[in-house]
Amino acid sequence: MGELLALPFLFEFWAMDHQLPPDGDWKTWVILGGRGAGKTRAGAEWVRSMVEGGLPFDPGRASRVALVGETIDQVREVMVFGDSGILACSPPDRRPVWQAGRKRLVWPNGAVAQAFSAHDPEGLRGPQFDAAWVDELAKWKKAAETWDMLQFGLRLGEHPQQVVTTTPRNVAVLKDLLARDSTVQTHAATEANRANLAKSFLDEVMQRYRGTRLGRQELDGVLMADAEGALWSREALEAGRLAQEPDCDRIVVAVDPPVTGHTGSDECGIVVVGLLGSGEPKDWQAVVLEDVSVQGKSPAGWAKVAVDAVHRWSADRLVAEVNQGGDMVQSIVAQVDGTVPYKAVRASRGKVARAEPVAALYEQGRVKHMRHLGALEDQMCLMSLRGYEGQGSPDRVDALVWAVHELILEPTKAWQRPGVRVL
Repeated sequence: MGELLALPFLFEFWAMDHQLPPDGDWKTWVILGGRGAGKTRAGAEWVRSMVEGGLPFDPGRASRVALVGETIDQVREVMVFGDSGILACSPPDRRPVWQAGRKRLVWPNGAVAQAFSAHDPEGLRGPQFDAAWVDELAKWKKAAETWDMLQFGLRLGEHPQQVVTTTPRNVAVLKDLLARDSTVQTHAATEANRANLAKSFLDEVMQRYRGTRLGRQELDGVLMADAEGALWSREALEAGRLAQEPDCDRIVVAVDPPVTGHTGSDECGIVVVGLLGSGEPKDWQAVVLEDVSVQGKSPAGWAKVAVDAVHRWSADRLVAEVNQGGDMVQSIVAQVDGTVPYKAVRASRGKVARAEPVAALYEQGRVKHMRHLGALEDQMCLMSLRGYEGQGSPDRVDALVWAVHELILEPTKAWQRPGVRVL
């Protein structure tokens, strides 16, 4: 009977993977997640695991804990008294008592958790801790100052640790924290916790925000970071987003094949772009319709994905870079479907030089995006004048660049040649 009563409080039994602490000798565990992904429950349960001992009065690994939120009210209402807060997660014989006057929780074994506001960094000057739970770090107005004060106080015990639960935002304090060797992270989108969320909520927010910049951040829990001096920015891409698919005058599927075709190889960039063309080419616009890039596929595998995209969109041409594969690329495509209109292109300049005129078209408002292009946009915002600042190769961006060159830049050059007026 006792085992059944204890079962609801055995979090390791119920938890999702992203809610459990990673192995290793880490200092900070960052839990990135979308709204409702279970971050607060994970933070509360971690505090429990640190302060509780084997029996109600036994000491745990930590006895002096800092609870830091944007305001004292949010610490109290979310981290302490919330539906997934510490009190709701604690079994009756180990439930702490909230002392409102002193803004702290006290456990039966004597462990204490103090509440602090990120609006008052100086409030953390003086106290010392062996554990800390930080909630929604990325939205704090005084994030850097508060975080620094907390680090000076996290000095008790052999190995003080802290957990950060936050929806990611492109702020320096979070990016710096994630870059440290002593930091580990787990991640989950809102949908990972769909069993505990209202279906009507999920249906509404997914329909309205999925595939947008805000949806990537608030639902997918993705850190939307741009490289310094990036050729594209997320704000500009979002400003040029289309809600409905337009009728295109021409469509191409562009392919940037990988050097090899195995699990560890670079992606094969495959991007579908349409043309809205009337009047002279200098007035034409492009719309990025779909990104079907793949990784780990054999040459025949990625060629089939590209050819399928040609048929699905009734595309006018498949454009493929052949610097790496030469005539073999065309042969591979022909083996899948020899009737597909095909054009080979070769890179004579570096990736940045090819991308700059395409980025200029974006600045002019002449290239728009549909939804669900998050992975492509992530690569775009890591392309700077210094080169690509992400991992691997920007194959999705390369495919995009070839498509826009084919649809707008090359026709514009032809139109500008003396005596040329018909394409």
